[in-house]
Amino acid sequence: MNRRNLLRSAIALPALGAELPVAAEQQKELRITGVETDLLKPPPGEPFYDALQTLNVDKGAVVLRIRTNAGITGWAHSSFGNRGEGARIVQSILEYEVKPVIMGKDPAFPRRIRADLWKALNYQGVTGVSQFALAATDIALWDILGKNAGLPVYKMLGGCRDRMPVYSMCGWYYDNDEDLSRFKSQLVAAAEQGYKAVKIKVGKYSLNDDVQRIRLAHDTIGKDRRLMVDANQVFDRKEALQRGRVYQEMGCFWLEEPLPPQDMEGFSLVAQALDMRIATGENLNTKYAFADLIARRGADVVQPDNRRAGGVCEWMEIAAIAGGYEVEVASHGGGPTDLNMLLAMPNAIYMETSGPHRMIDGEVPAPEEPGMSSEVSAEEIRKYKIG
Repeated sequence: MNRRNLLRSAIALPALGAELPVAAEQQKELRITGVETDLLKPPPGEPFYDALQTLNVDKGAVVLRIRTNAGITGWAHSSFGNRGEGARIVQSILEYEVKPVIMGKDPAFPRRIRADLWKALNYQGVTGVSQFALAATDIALWDILGKNAGLPVYKMLGGCRDRMPVYSMCGWYYDNDEDLSRFKSQLVAAAEQGYKAVKIKVGKYSLNDDVQRIRLAHDTIGKDRRLMVDANQVFDRKEALQRGRVYQEMGCFWLEEPLPPQDMEGFSLVAQALDMRIATGENLNTKYAFADLIARRGADVVQPDNRRAGGVCEWMEIAAIAGGYEVEVASHGGGPTDLNMLLAMPNAIYMETSGPHRMIDGEVPAPEEPGMSSEVSAEEIRKYKIG
């Protein structure tokens, strides 16, 4: 068959193909027909601490559902582990500012919707709690697209692996733990659960206290597991360097958030002075803040948070910027939403999580369900819904 006849045959194929009805169904135009939210308020739990804040005593979350004309619902939720009333503000932004903008739109254009929302929210700014709302919206849109295609979102983004290394955030500060027995028990549990890496908090007390915690952690988890340390913003530049040199001599894999997030110049100075990895980013909003940090060579590992950094669109752009500078990516927090995004990033090295998970050699397998696996159970909503 010559080229001309081949082209004629190709043109004729749609009229003859038995798969045409399926293809047409997949191309059906979607429209957003509803936006619904629930406010959740779990009861206070036993407090635990990092160097900066108290967690687990004032919690809140907002659940988002975006409905479509095809009967597909996109889900997202945004949680607050500290000052949980912030969830009310996010709910208000979703109901009164996001909803009017996205109603009737085609969810297959998430970047266009993001641009529309940035324009609509420009007066108050798109960082802070506004970004919590924008991120949740983007995640719910991608949940719709994955469900419509019958694919987990990481495959739609172009997956590069089917398992993700994880580490356990388990080494908090606890009340009545002067002998560090509770601290040690959490490390033992993480090792027994199959984690190959764990992270502990440092910086709340003296450097000697940090050294004691690091030594105990190394002794507990063994030399074959990695240990990260997290200072949660509490050092100035001088102390970050002083303590960082000790941490790296003790074999810690990275030092996380040694400085306040706005001190971009300080991060650059610390990252250039220390040999160990500097990790940060959980308190940065949007790709523009990450681009500034990365261009300054202020981090070896960037850690977007799926509430503050943005949703799928923003995360993938952050990862691309980081990849251009040979900077690695790890998530702040972790669950199926984070996992779908990380699996599509060639430079992703870890997902943060805790507790028992199905793991294979310290890695969690990719989600199999279509969408973002971001649904919140009816039981959880019923149990904690207020208002």
